[in-house]
Amino acid sequence: MVDVQKSIALLGCFDTKGPDFSFLRACVLACGESVITINTGTYHSTGDFPVDFEAEEVASAANHTLAELQARADRGYAVDVMGRGGANILKRLHEAGRLKAVMGMGGGGGTYIALAAMQAVPLGVPKLCLSTVASKDLSRQVGSKDITLMPSVVDIAGLNSISRVLMRQAAAALCGMANTPLTEGAADTNGRIAISMFGNTTACVTACTELLQARGYEVFVFHANGVGGQTMESLIEERCFDGVLDLTTTELADELCGGICSAGPTRLDAAARCGVPQVVAPGCLDMVNFAHPDTVPARYRQRQLYNWAPDVTLMRTDADENEQLGKWLTSKLNLAAAPVTVLLPGKGLSQIDAEGGIFAAPQTNRILFDTIRRTASDRVTVTEVPVHINDKVFAQQAVSALLQLMGHRLA
Repeated sequence: MVDVQKSIALLGCFDTKGPDFSFLRACVLACGESVITINTGTYHSTGDFPVDFEAEEVASAANHTLAELQARADRGYAVDVMGRGGANILKRLHEAGRLKAVMGMGGGGGTYIALAAMQAVPLGVPKLCLSTVASKDLSRQVGSKDITLMPSVVDIAGLNSISRVLMRQAAAALCGMANTPLTEGAADTNGRIAISMFGNTTACVTACTELLQARGYEVFVFHANGVGGQTMESLIEERCFDGVLDLTTTELADELCGGICSAGPTRLDAAARCGVPQVVAPGCLDMVNFAHPDTVPARYRQRQLYNWAPDVTLMRTDADENEQLGKWLTSKLNLAAAPVTVLLPGKGLSQIDAEGGIFAAPQTNRILFDTIRRTASDRVTVTEVPVHINDKVFAQQAVSALLQLMGHRLA
């Protein structure tokens, strides 16, 4: 059923692509939806259709003036500003309950603006961008958001028989998504739990998931491959979870050493800042991820390396790195607005960091553990569990600790 109280936001550079957006707007209206139009170009719209937020308002939403952007004549600067302005407008529309879905359309600059603006829109609100560069690697621009990219095939520079077909289909797809009922979790769920996982901690996370599901919790597992960690952090910020089992913090090691699975410097910040109960373990902090062997930086090629797969090369973290990682981890957790428990798996941090394993290095792990103990504040409870991280006993203790923080106990 069409929700007439909310509208589909259509944003793009109306100054240079007026006829294209006029046609796209008509396609959305033909689906029975209302439209809010946002001009992210740096000049006035062409006048082909009514505009709800003109370019001046978009620039102002980013604390700039349109006259400034025009005088500066710096395309890259303007693209950044209009993306931020679009994001702030979409955020306000969502908070006011007026936003049903978002559609953008454009070439390189228009796509960047649309994807930047969509970062302000939370999970579940449909987002679609019809783009000339949809087939390129836009993972950085899309980030952790649920954005659908659709190739435009031809340039968005005037209507033709191909562009009309794809615009109709894009409008129909977005309207279909916008009118799909959102199903919530089971009515009897006790809460929603986020867990971080890697191949090397799968056994632990599987056991935790089974324990939680048996007690009526809904579990969300995130692959700690960089994007997964970013996504988990983003959803924690959106208050999607009641608790966090951050058992695989390996992305910190990649951020420290320049690996390919970094989730950025803000990893582990969200739960601490938002006061979400969390249990943290140094899962897979024994490793840094690189791609094929020849991609390992020259400075690391004499280090202990292991080919996990043909396109995955793991590097064992050393003593100095473990000390840095321990300090970095507690510096984040010490700021937590709610109590935090850190569990240290005494007999290994990963599948390959076990007795007899390729990355087994108890003395190096001890440096990590001692650093965490020494630098943790009184609000952080640090407990060493004398088992391997993939031992069922560790999973049981992790779940029990989290449920205690959440006000429950594991029977």
